[in-house]
Amino acid sequence: MKNRLSTLRWRLVMYVFLIMCMANIVTGLLYFVLIHFGLLRPLFLSHMMGPIWLMIFSGVVSTVLSAWVGKYYLSPLKALVRATEQVAKGDFSVRLPVEKSGEMSNLMRSFNRMTRDLGSIEMFRNDFINDFSHEFKTPIVSIRGFARQLQRDDITDEERKEYATIIANEAQRLSNLSANILLLSKLENQQILTEKTDFSLDEQLRTCILLFEKEWTEKELELDIDLDEITVHGNAELLSQVWMNLLGNAVKFTDRGGKIAVTLRREKQCAVVQVSDNGIGMDPLTRSHIFEKFYQGENSHHAHGNGLGLAMVKRIIELSNGRIHVKSEKGMGSTFTVTLPIGG
Repeated sequence: MKNRLSTLRWRLVMYVFLIMCMANIVTGLLYFVLIHFGLLRPLFLSHMMGPIWLMIFSGVVSTVLSAWVGKYYLSPLKALVRATEQVAKGDFSVRLPVEKSGEMSNLMRSFNRMTRDLGSIEMFRNDFINDFSHEFKTPIVSIRGFARQLQRDDITDEERKEYATIIANEAQRLSNLSANILLLSKLENQQILTEKTDFSLDEQLRTCILLFEKEWTEKELELDIDLDEITVHGNAELLSQVWMNLLGNAVKFTDRGGKIAVTLRREKQCAVVQVSDNGIGMDPLTRSHIFEKFYQGENSHHAHGNGLGLAMVKRIIELSNGRIHVKSEKGMGSTFTVTLPIGG
């Protein structure tokens, strides 16, 4: 934008210079034509009147040319100024008509792209605030309600323990939500990963799987683990978050007695991790939005979560120069495939 404004400024200077040259040329030609045909001789009282008439003619011609150029060239700039004032007032829906070609058309396109992006950011900000408020409000309402129940004298010890457990779980949910938002905010403002080391990816996957032993044992899930020995260069702590989220979702959304498969393969200079389950799966709409912040499909409302896990997964993988792909059908389970460069 800055370069284009500089170009327009110099082009405007050139237009003014050309107008002056054209005015002088036209005035000079007109003067000599009139002199040649003897039309000006009666008007001249002395030779000193010649320059005065030249100045008059030049002023008239310059005014006409300036008016024409101003209407052609400056009217889009006036429209741009008016549109900029609307944007300053918070109206991001304003758009400028784009000419077929020229520097002005490029400026108009840039302005329209800017307002479109600003509108998207504003919409995203509003959605983020609404979603965050909802996610934060729900556990607080639950904690307040069960805390009031604990104040009653007519509840049993069993009920008291149950309410206390619910309050503890909701407090943990708030803690997780705050921690995830802080981490995701940090990741979004980060452009490169630091603290990279060489570590065994297969050992890290085994450790993450064991951390869910209680959950998959209670649901009697069958695990199929097939991991090649691969050492990668990356941020081990953040990549551990990736596997914990993917494995946690697989366990959460797989019915009792289901199956989860985790594989690790080397493909050229990349490590490919697949986490598959035969759980409830996702419909196309849910599948297209799962990496958005706070998004939860209809199947995930019955389970604890805040819709930030997969958004963090995607960002960590992007920072690791990798990519993630999901394949899923409703009722047929899901498969998440993560591809990471071995060398970081």
